[in-house]
Amino acid sequence: MDLDRLEQILGRFPEVSLAVVGDFFLDKYLVIDRQLSEVSIETGLEAFQVVDIRHSPGAAGTVCNNLAALGVGRLYAVGLTGADGQGYELRQGLAARGVLLDYLREYPDFFTPTYTKPMELQPDGSEVEMNRVDIKNRRFLNPKAEAEMILCLREAAQRVKGMLIADQVTEEGYGVVTPGMREALVSVAADNPRLDILVDSRARVAEFRGLMLKPNHHEAEQALTGGHPDVRIDPHQAGQGLSRRSGKPVFVTRGEEGMLVCTGDACTTVPGVPVEGPLDIVGAGDSASAGIMMALASGASLAEASVVGNLVASITVQQLGTTGTATVAQVRERFRQHATRWESI
Repeated sequence: MDLDRLEQILGRFPEVSLAVVGDFFLDKYLVIDRQLSEVSIETGLEAFQVVDIRHSPGAAGTVCNNLAALGVGRLYAVGLTGADGQGYELRQGLAARGVLLDYLREYPDFFTPTYTKPMELQPDGSEVEMNRVDIKNRRFLNPKAEAEMILCLREAAQRVKGMLIADQVTEEGYGVVTPGMREALVSVAADNPRLDILVDSRARVAEFRGLMLKPNHHEAEQALTGGHPDVRIDPHQAGQGLSRRSGKPVFVTRGEEGMLVCTGDACTTVPGVPVEGPLDIVGAGDSASAGIMMALASGASLAEASVVGNLVASITVQQLGTTGTATVAQVRERFRQHATRWESI
């Protein structure tokens, strides 16, 4: 793979239409200056004082952030929010990035999942994250909402070149990607053989069939061992095993070691990008997924898509205190810096 080939792939990004399906969270940052703390009259405890607030789409929304930054032509969000303030902020954030909200439905009995992140302001102006406060749904998804999500999934599939499935919620049946949605995905894939579908599942990657998968090496191992602490599997074996189960290629991310592209018979190692300095790996997997899917939908091979995924992730992990994104210009420059690593791809 050389720069000319990369330019061909990047040049098609504005023509790509994609859908991100799954669990949309709000990432909400509260910047706290403890020099301004007060003592609560009611409790006698320290009352933190917030001096700045910022928020951005998280989880499936992080994937959207990355796709938007890469210049995707058309992007649909397929998921749920609650009829609450967090849902309003999430929708505003997605819309500001050009994400189409036709299939992002609102349900009054659904909490908009939110990661509230208090950030303690330091004397030098930097921030340190304190205890996170999570808002998540603690009950099974309403069957009516599930049925509507399946309908949205089928409709969106007719309008895009590819789909990214972001299965963020670890409790089975509590998020958007329910067992019913997994069955619907199998049907959608069968009905649309030219549609690329890539799954990133935090806890259930082994449950998907007939779809490309993108676990990290820990998730791949746990999927095949059932999380048994005394059983270890080589990442190559894990990737091949998952591919045999799913019947589709599997991308296993390995941090600075790069990525494995696995079929049931073999794995190809795609070198990663060496990065220096302080790192923030939050959202790295989401950014890699975005890069892979954008490249695949632009005609890249599996290995070429992995190169793009590695490049995007190497850029986002260097952005501290936020879920970073990468632009096409940054991807191009990062490739130039390390082009010899992918001469054999």
